[in-house]
Amino acid sequence: MQSDLPIRKIIHVDMDAFYASVEQMDFPELKGKPIAVGGSEKRGVVSAASYEARKFGVKSAMSGLQAKRLCPDLIFVKPRFERYRDISKKIRAIFFDYTDLVEPLSLDEAYLDVTINKKGNPSASLIAQEIRQRIFNEVGLTASAGISINKFIAKVASDYNKPNGQKTVNPEDVLLFLEDLDIRKFYGVGKVTAEKMYQLGIFTGKDLKAKSIDYLDTHFGKSGRYYYHVVRGIHNSEVKPNRIRKSLAAERTFSENLSSEIFMLEKLKHIAQEVSKRLTKNKVAGKTITLKIKYSDFTIQTRSKTLPYFVSDTSLILDTVKTLLAQEKINNSVRLLGISISNLNTETKGQTEQKSVSIQLKFGF
Repeated sequence: MQSDLPIRKIIHVDMDAFYASVEQMDFPELKGKPIAVGGSEKRGVVSAASYEARKFGVKSAMSGLQAKRLCPDLIFVKPRFERYRDISKKIRAIFFDYTDLVEPLSLDEAYLDVTINKKGNPSASLIAQEIRQRIFNEVGLTASAGISINKFIAKVASDYNKPNGQKTVNPEDVLLFLEDLDIRKFYGVGKVTAEKMYQLGIFTGKDLKAKSIDYLDTHFGKSGRYYYHVVRGIHNSEVKPNRIRKSLAAERTFSENLSSEIFMLEKLKHIAQEVSKRLTKNKVAGKTITLKIKYSDFTIQTRSKTLPYFVSDTSLILDTVKTLLAQEKINNSVRLLGISISNLNTETKGQTEQKSVSIQLKFGF
């Protein structure tokens, strides 16, 4: 099936080990050394790891204890999120010199639609190269980029030549690129899904493409249709400059486990204040409040309550959190508490119809 939709030129820019690279830039004594932002050798979780640390297997979301075991010389650095946000703003300002169609995914990555761009440059590859060079010259950090016809392929491609590299998947090369791709490289296929696919004999994009839509629906539910389309180069999600935030949260890992609910409430008061501050800053409020509890054995429990009205005030958030904490007896000591607010008043409902796109045309990538 063909579509009248024009082929887009999408760039996915991904900063290289962003938090860790900022620390190494600001503190030259850390350059060339394995560092982990966040956590400690006794507590907490790694937020980011330098490439020197990654060589030892250290990665984000890993416990500080495990990271230290893998890399005995690992240096833990306290995160400085205000600094990361300031640098992120400078990087985004560069993006907007080329297009207003910029969709940030986080502080360190974004999609850009440069099909029509402010520079009048027909080559998305040259634009990506120029952006990366400007980030290096003006900010002092390196970035990688993926360039292709849609967001899915651009994101996959940006990981190909990291760090400080880029990869272009031209329209005529998309199908072969996807067929040769290891299933673990598919954006949206996590570790558990990859294992399930392996058990079903699906190891590459070519294997995935051989499965019918009914087969994929049966084995992967709603995600089956997504896999069926993306392996055929079909992913028409537009670059959305005003990406809607769906939740907002704050959490704390404690230096010592908490066993008293009185101490927990004291910590939750500060977390609720932080959440309220972020809600106010983003000019949003929410109805669903979720309490996250991570126990000393690393098991995680969440308790949620949806209110009939939107809240952003600290006292209202805390009142609900107190109710959630008392909902069930705490039977183990606690290492982390978190509060998240969802069902925000910025959310809109609607579905984007999945269409197919011809990828047979050649044009200046």
